[in-house]
Amino acid sequence: MNTHDIETTLRNLRLSGMAETLQTRVMQAQAAQEPFLETLAALLQDELDRRKSRLMARRFKLSGLDERALLADFDWRFNPKLPRAACFELHTLKFLADGANALIVGKPGTGKSHVAKAVAYQATLQGFEVAYVEADSEFARYALADTDERGRLLQGWVGADLLVLDDLFLARRISEHAAELLQALVHQRYKLRRSIVITSNRIVQDWGRYLGDATMATTILDRLMHRCAMLEFEGKSYRLKEAAARLVTTTDGS
Repeated sequence: MNTHDIETTLRNLRLSGMAETLQTRVMQAQAAQEPFLETLAALLQDELDRRKSRLMARRFKLSGLDERALLADFDWRFNPKLPRAACFELHTLKFLADGANALIVGKPGTGKSHVAKAVAYQATLQGFEVAYVEADSEFARYALADTDERGRLLQGWVGADLLVLDDLFLARRISEHAAELLQALVHQRYKLRRSIVITSNRIVQDWGRYLGDATMATTILDRLMHRCAMLEFEGKSYRLKEAAARLVTTTDGS
């Protein structure tokens, strides 16, 4: 059996990672006169690396995230009073083992979504199933969906290891269907000890008004806050800063 035949066999066995690097590993072994077991070990590691990469890509695709956000890319100097230590503590993902939650509340443009996305992306890299949801738009989609679609959406949001509800109450009042969905998600994930990260511009004291039901708000917050990190984001808007920088650049270039 020649190298081409071995490569074909590896692909038939779904060992594409080994097949991709076979030629290189053979040349490497011949040049360095490596023992067979060292070459085999290298090929097996290539296969493991390929499979890990594919799994990470698949988890990211299924997560609903629209970017691979990193805390390393965050400009902490712009708003030095942000809870930096608490953000990095979330990034360790220890809260997932405890089934704990996180509420990231504060002014628009201060980086709440970036931090939530960075935590969610880190979770996909560590092998967790993530569901990232832009709350208002996805809740509206749920309200308009048929029974089968609602069941599929709810199953995915309840079943994920980590659920991120980004920009909750962005439009202030949410529909009755959306309010009931939020209550169901919080209740079911609380029973299963599965974590939720919520970002919102609205302080929790006003949630009853946005839900249209003070009792429902109390029920939701009671479960969310039982095991929860509360992060408050204050300061200037990054988006306004970037817009101002673009304006200056445009003016200077004109």
